[in-house]
Amino acid sequence: MASQPNLSHLLPAARLRQLARDWLREDAPAFDYGGYAVGDRQECAVLLCKSPGVLAGFPFFEAIFAEVGCSVEWLQSEGAWAEPISRVAEVRGPAKDILLGERVALNCIGRCSGIATSAAKACQAARESGWHGEVAGTRKTTPGFRLPEKYALLVGGASCHRYDLGSLIMLKDNHVWASGGVTQAIRSARRVGGFALKVEVECRSLEEALEAGECGADIIMLDNFAPQDLHPTASTVKASFPRATVEASGGITEDNVAQFVGPNVDVVSLGCLTQSARAVDFSLKICRDPASKPPLRNFVF
Repeated sequence: MASQPNLSHLLPAARLRQLARDWLREDAPAFDYGGYAVGDRQECAVLLCKSPGVLAGFPFFEAIFAEVGCSVEWLQSEGAWAEPISRVAEVRGPAKDILLGERVALNCIGRCSGIATSAAKACQAARESGWHGEVAGTRKTTPGFRLPEKYALLVGGASCHRYDLGSLIMLKDNHVWASGGVTQAIRSARRVGGFALKVEVECRSLEEALEAGECGADIIMLDNFAPQDLHPTASTVKASFPRATVEASGGITEDNVAQFVGPNVDVVSLGCLTQSARAVDFSLKICRDPASKPPLRNFVF
């Protein structure tokens, strides 16, 4: 992957600390019997990547170990593609504290790297079609883990889409049905959303899409359209409302995304990027003599 800016600057330090504390408290709410067994001898542990993927989640991994008093030295860059088996980082600190943070940190970096890998593959597939729109995630995230998952999308080259309910006024099918129709839903939302928030409407037919455009929707989502229906519908919507953003969503994966991108589609959103991503496999191995840099075959997996 191409080099990218340091995305960790997006993350408020206080929020990182709070997440790390919450995750560690969940994993060790009382006694740490294993920590008692190993004591506080200073050790170095090597973070190994054991399956291919895009490396992501570094700020969260680092925050977890900072919370338990350990330091992390990165040997590779976030956003880089890693092949197995490769060294990614070294963690130093008391043995009990390295092992206290181990599983929480591995869960986090593995999950983030899996999402970044899926996002990168989807973006590559879309770009190879000659398309220049945005591949986006959705709000289909793990409760309590949304910030790392949204961050991982960015590392993989995708857009976050909206972060939460207040980031964008999105009127889905249930909003439309419950409010009495597209027009009423948009008017009601505009009344309280003011000038600062865009309005997106989920549309299941050309008629709904044109009604949304007539009412001033900023983003018109064509939801669950088959590719053969999506593109002529998107063309009609763009011809009528050239300033509106057209988004395609529903049933799109990294394997079929090329069928959904086109000249009249500005955004494709994929819930599978966060909902179905396979974690990248990592392990953390204590090395008694880190200066010797033992060969990887000496590690037991």
